[in-house]
Amino acid sequence: MTTLKKFAQSGTQRPEKKETGVAHSHESNDIERFDDEEQGKDRQFVTALARGLEVLRCFGPGERYLGITELARRTGIPKPTVSRLAGTLVKLGYLDFIDTLGKYSLGAGVLSLGYAKLSNLDIRQIARPLMEELAEYSRVSVSVGIRDRLSMVYVETVRSSAPISLQRGIGARLSLATTSMGRAYLAGAPETERNFLMDQIRLRDETQWPRIKAGIEQGFRDYAERGFCISLGDWDKDIYAVGVPFMSPNSGLMAFNCGGPAFMLTREKLEEDIGPRLVSLVKRVGGSMGRL
Repeated sequence: MTTLKKFAQSGTQRPEKKETGVAHSHESNDIERFDDEEQGKDRQFVTALARGLEVLRCFGPGERYLGITELARRTGIPKPTVSRLAGTLVKLGYLDFIDTLGKYSLGAGVLSLGYAKLSNLDIRQIARPLMEELAEYSRVSVSVGIRDRLSMVYVETVRSSAPISLQRGIGARLSLATTSMGRAYLAGAPETERNFLMDQIRLRDETQWPRIKAGIEQGFRDYAERGFCISLGDWDKDIYAVGVPFMSPNSGLMAFNCGGPAFMLTREKLEEDIGPRLVSLVKRVGGSMGRL
């Protein structure tokens, strides 16, 4: 399967493009989807399976219960089809149906899949002691994430013992386009994948694209010059962070970040202190994994 084909997404109807897009929203209620043209190029793409997975993707933090109408709106799939998909997912254990509410919630089957993924990521055990060390030094949070469509998803995170730190845990989603972690991922990605992703980011928010593109390109320059990318309130005006890409021999491209409240992390501190320390952390993780 080619690099582009593996990004194919499902859905027969494309939702209206939102002005907010990836640059403004921490958690989008609408499923991130790539160009429908891509799925038509891949004969291995099974639309029925993809639709079922799209239903599961509708659930997010703080959204425990969703009904058929909302699932149909978010996926762009007709309600009768969503109803059949949800019924199948209930029988398979991936959704639970709550009779008293007439709505669905994620089932234990999803948890099992997530646990299997996390338990097989060797980097979590290797990197955590180093992440704890940097988190305590910086008094903020250190995380490592993988890409999921146009987001980065935390697979491990360590918060310092300081009373003020970011509360996002494992599974939290961050913008690929405007965070230091996302920019670091893009900086470390192969050119074909990077160009494809940037094109999808542009299509998702063409109004804000000039500003988003400028931030990404500045991230590339930072990475070329310093070895890390910086985000100074671009995703959240109150959060400053640095990010570094990491190519795992077992799990592919990932990215680390170190970030926290803006009043705790000045540009100078990130550039002269925290950024270089994060680069060193990533090198040490790479050395440890190379000895396995």
